[in-house]
Amino acid sequence: MKTIRQIGSLAFVLGLFTAIFAGIPWYVVVSDDPVVPWWLRIAIFCLLGGILAVLLTLALEQTKYKKSNKEPVVDQSQPSILVLNSIEVPGREVTEILGMAQGHTVFAIWLGKDLSAIVRLILGGELTEYTEMMGEARTTATNRMIASAVEMGADAIINVRYMTTSVVGSAAELLVYGTAVKLSE
Repeated sequence: MKTIRQIGSLAFVLGLFTAIFAGIPWYVVVSDDPVVPWWLRIAIFCLLGGILAVLLTLALEQTKYKKSNKEPVVDQSQPSILVLNSIEVPGREVTEILGMAQGHTVFAIWLGKDLSAIVRLILGGELTEYTEMMGEARTTATNRMIASAVEMGADAIINVRYMTTSVVGSAAELLVYGTAVKLSE
């Protein structure tokens, strides 16, 4: 899939540049003869075919991802790991610092939800599409951080912090990190 998507991206870029940097000048010079030359037709088909290939491979990967749900699974038979944004655990002492545990994800919403959020932006009110997206991203990143701490053998994650940035358009990156520690009994 990745190879097909890369070929589609390459075809799109080549078609776009050919259409813009060769097709437009050609049209300006030969505007009295409306017959489109073969190389411009190929460029346009590459442009459109590239977009189609990228969209189809992304749609297939998205459905496979949702079906397989590759999220790390936290072993529920073990006692829960405490997740705190403080540097101390009341009534317990930190006996060992294991290192930084972190979880990371980048989420985006599909264009339909993005458009309805734009309408809400104009009319006012909560942008529920983005609220849901960020909630899912926070849960995913937190689960990944907990799975990382479980691998380290931690009892708790202290001093937990969330950081978010906009990647592109309606895509947001969410990073959660904290210190994985062992606690006294």
